[in-house]
Amino acid sequence: MAMPRAPPQAAVPGGGAGAAAGGVTMRMFHGDVFLGEAEVFPMKQGAEGSLPFPSNEIRISHLSPTSERCPPLAILQTIAPFSVRCKLQAKLMPPHPSLHRLYLTCFNEYKSAVVVVGDEELHLVAMPSKVEKVPCFWCCSVRSGIYAASVGMLNLRCLAIVFDLDETLIVANTMKSFEDRIEMLSRRMDIEDDPVRIAGMSAEIKRYIEDRELLKEFIDTDTVTDNGRIVGTQKEEVLPISGGQERVLRPVIRLPERNAILTRINPEVRDTSVFVKLRPAWEDLRSYLTAKGRKRFEVYVCTMAERDYALEMWRLLDPEANLISSHNLAERVVCVKSGSKKCLQNVFKDKGCHPKMAMVIDDRLQVWDEKDQPRVHVVPAYTPYYAPQAEMANAVPVLCVARNVACNVRGGFFREFDENLLRKVFELMYENELLDLPYAPDVGDYLVCEDTNFAPNNKDVAPIPEGMSGAEVGKRLNGLAYPRDQKQIPSSTRLSDDDGVALRGIPGGTNIQSNGGSLATTPSLFVTVLQEIGRLCESRVEFRSTVSSGKNMQFSVEVLFSNEKIGIGIGKTRDEAQILAAEKALQNLESNYLSFMAPVAGVLNKDVNKPPGSGNGFLEDITLSEDISMEEPSGSTLKEQDHSKALDRLSSVISLIRELCLEDQHVVFRDQVRDSGSALNGEYHFQAELGGQILGRGIGLNKDFAKLQAAEEALKTLKTTTDPQIKKHLRPVRCNS
Repeated sequence: MAMPRAPPQAAVPGGGAGAAAGGVTMRMFHGDVFLGEAEVFPMKQGAEGSLPFPSNEIRISHLSPTSERCPPLAILQTIAPFSVRCKLQAKLMPPHPSLHRLYLTCFNEYKSAVVVVGDEELHLVAMPSKVEKVPCFWCCSVRSGIYAASVGMLNLRCLAIVFDLDETLIVANTMKSFEDRIEMLSRRMDIEDDPVRIAGMSAEIKRYIEDRELLKEFIDTDTVTDNGRIVGTQKEEVLPISGGQERVLRPVIRLPERNAILTRINPEVRDTSVFVKLRPAWEDLRSYLTAKGRKRFEVYVCTMAERDYALEMWRLLDPEANLISSHNLAERVVCVKSGSKKCLQNVFKDKGCHPKMAMVIDDRLQVWDEKDQPRVHVVPAYTPYYAPQAEMANAVPVLCVARNVACNVRGGFFREFDENLLRKVFELMYENELLDLPYAPDVGDYLVCEDTNFAPNNKDVAPIPEGMSGAEVGKRLNGLAYPRDQKQIPSSTRLSDDDGVALRGIPGGTNIQSNGGSLATTPSLFVTVLQEIGRLCESRVEFRSTVSSGKNMQFSVEVLFSNEKIGIGIGKTRDEAQILAAEKALQNLESNYLSFMAPVAGVLNKDVNKPPGSGNGFLEDITLSEDISMEEPSGSTLKEQDHSKALDRLSSVISLIRELCLEDQHVVFRDQVRDSGSALNGEYHFQAELGGQILGRGIGLNKDFAKLQAAEEALKTLKTTTDPQIKKHLRPVRCNS
């Protein structure tokens, strides 16, 4: 329910303190109907204060849609913050009757008067005033079409959610991709000596073969034998999308016990048959999005897959078209060229939503444009063949965590919108200044950005990609297996539903802490304090999680402070590892702080035996420990001069690598924790990557020695490689004539 507004009073001639002195008189029209004259006052002085109206006249084309609960200024501040270009008020008193009627209509019905200038809309917002009874407006600019879409979403308390497909919601394979993966794993087994890893790869191959045989039977007979039961195909009609298409009936077999579906992209071509595994708990997430007939999110898809394939995969996920209606499907399923960056601006090219009001569910962060990355909730890649038990490793399934995150993002966004922005907008008057406008919420404020790495389980190498990539699908669903960059596992953020619905797997005592606008689980004081330090220092705090599977599954969490590792924790649960990592990070921060301040301020000796958490729980009461850089583990026998030589050599090798790579391509060194033993004894593992391809690995008792080993191996790889996926990142070789 909207707050009551103060009745319109009057304007101060000259536009108030926020407008530049000296107004310009302009004639106002609604279409071809003359409304009277108005004085226009730019909000800024000089060139920045130029008036936006062409031909020195204000020609209104239409009125915006009526807003049920949100005044136009609140909507405009949300989608185009601080976009007030000028103020205007009626020149004559009493005003022209038509202008007075326009003002009252806009004020009372929560509408704005829209002037269209190119691809921009200028919204005239009726404002109350402190002095005289004269129509007065603020003029705000916004991209054409975005206001009309945002009115409905904000009134319905609705945001947008964008899904990736492959390895986020599904894993799909053709006969060719099955055979490629079986062959790749077989080659790895031939050169493997560790019996544990051989057993793991053998089990993975067995799972691939089992599903390949089902797909082969589907291709040959349009049936499958599942646990001795013969299951035949059902003809499922593909609803026509906008633009029109012929009626299509696809042969489909759904195996809910296996969480699998077999389908045929082109019903006439059996080789386009696909075996699809759906991620567990998709139904929970889908039900939340459509529960009680209430639209909580507008749903979009953004994928690097081929379009026909993407449309069919989404149809399997949303067979009744409850999430995306058939007439919106063409615009809502967005296919991006493989290798390109995904971008919310392109997803919403139909102007259906503003990026600030959208969140993304994806298994990879780096495929998104940098400005959109704060709005991405990263889920671990779905790997049903490599690690089928991973989905159930946590008390809350991955997609249930995503659901919990989504509902808390929505709850946090609209709490800020209602309790701060709306309340303050209702208090604003015509005479207020631009800086009096309140802060507008952004979905990115309520997501904890975690760039986490997937650690190999029982293997020295990362898992092969389990489903088809966009490039594969583009080759008639029969392409090669392309390596993908390492997948990411975010820590399970457990949050409460904004509608008060009890969420599965959520402990009742979870403590939710607000950190600079972001909602994050705070399982201990250490995590809370660390996040607060990051906020005060305007530095990014990240928790990177890895997990190793086996009889004794252990989690490892690293803490990065402004991209520098300052702590690591290992535990039986991710929360335990996160607490230990945060505690270690605080100890290192204190050690670094004291070593910096002692010579300057004469810091008194601390009682290093004091337990963490005594006193006020902040820096001064946390136990001293290892140096923040963590570069020299205890017991190291490396000589200082050897370390210096290694650094010089590393710098030279990296320079040589840069000369080989294109200007916009860079080799990335990733710190890999292989197991709990190596992490505890100070052994470091690094791998060098270029465009997601692993070029070399290094191991050492010092970061720089491990990185040098990885760099030298990477340089050798770049000089000798024939792999086209690597060569595309390198400078062309110049031949001397």
